[in-house]
Amino acid sequence: MAQKTDTVFLKKLMETKPDMFNAVLNHPQKNEIQILYTEINRDAANKPHFKSYSYNLNPKHYFYPASTVKLAAVIFALEKVNRLKNLGLSSKSVMITDSSFTGQTKVFKDSTSKNGLPSIEHYIKKILLISDNDAFNRLYEFIGGAEINSKLKKNGLKDSRILNRLAIGDAGESAKHTNPIKFYNGDKLVYEQPAQYDPKEYNLVLTNTVMGKGYLDSADKLVNKPFSLENKNAFAINDQQKLMQKLIFPEAFPINERYDLTPEDYKLIYTYMSKLPTESDYPKYDPKDFWPTYAKMLYYGREKNVEPDKNIRIFNKYGDSYGFIIDNSYFVDFENGVEYFLTAVIQSNEDGIFNDNKYEYETVCYPFMKNLGRTIYEYEMQRTKKHKPDLNKFKMDYKN
Repeated sequence: MAQKTDTVFLKKLMETKPDMFNAVLNHPQKNEIQILYTEINRDAANKPHFKSYSYNLNPKHYFYPASTVKLAAVIFALEKVNRLKNLGLSSKSVMITDSSFTGQTKVFKDSTSKNGLPSIEHYIKKILLISDNDAFNRLYEFIGGAEINSKLKKNGLKDSRILNRLAIGDAGESAKHTNPIKFYNGDKLVYEQPAQYDPKEYNLVLTNTVMGKGYLDSADKLVNKPFSLENKNAFAINDQQKLMQKLIFPEAFPINERYDLTPEDYKLIYTYMSKLPTESDYPKYDPKDFWPTYAKMLYYGREKNVEPDKNIRIFNKYGDSYGFIIDNSYFVDFENGVEYFLTAVIQSNEDGIFNDNKYEYETVCYPFMKNLGRTIYEYEMQRTKKHKPDLNKFKMDYKN
């Protein structure tokens, strides 16, 4: 299991590349940077052992996790399906979402799926390929806030909470109510879930939840007071990487700590976490909007005209909002036997105003993520390993 985390190595490594990192190293608090990098060392039986390195890691120092919370929802939704499979429910069952509370919306069709109908499996594909917000919201409604937060705690993710849907202004009372849902196999109703209500509060002791000097309100008017994120989702860097480690290497954890996922579930997640949007037929995406490396920030940044390396696959979930860029990844180079975990967050908001869409993503955040990913990769390329890893488990079929 993970050893005591080294807090010096990453700073020294970044200091060897002042042209890339000095601007942020000189003001680490300003850009809210936190990094967790974990070496993977295989033993003779190919079992992974972890050694972690951190920079500025502080689970209590809040950052907005944006879409990174969606990976937890993917896992917990499949676990719930498996709990209900004796009723005939599967991730492929048609999922019909109704409404019963103010602001809720219905879903009866999905034109991006092969059969034109929504399902847990198809929502998962959309989340992992391009971070679709509506797809996450539907999984949130299926799992329910109480179960999501109970599972975070059960999995030892104690510095995190998921409180609401994304990108629809969901908060307070509306977030506590989730839609009624029905599942069908063909014309047969196999599971009916009534509307749910979760009255609980999920309080965390966090610092840095009030930021900046102003924000634009819902009417686009400037409010000259700090922006509060006190009642938002939280997903600490250490928890994100632990979730990922258990997903990628269940065998490294005791049986009672592993997710309740089938081999098919793991295959679905691994495939679509590492698949490029341009490799997908259902859903199909316009490469102008979702280019090959669109979701792979910790190596490619957000550059559009980059040819993806054929030997490399990045299994990840990124997030971006309120000036924060976050990426949580397991990185594999099949040809060179390279693998590692890398999770990082950076923020840039020079004017201190939130909700104005003026963040320095292009000039500060994306270049940092790309440079960090490449720097760790270069280090891993020259790092000596006693046993070369067998990575065949992660060679997915991207043609389907």
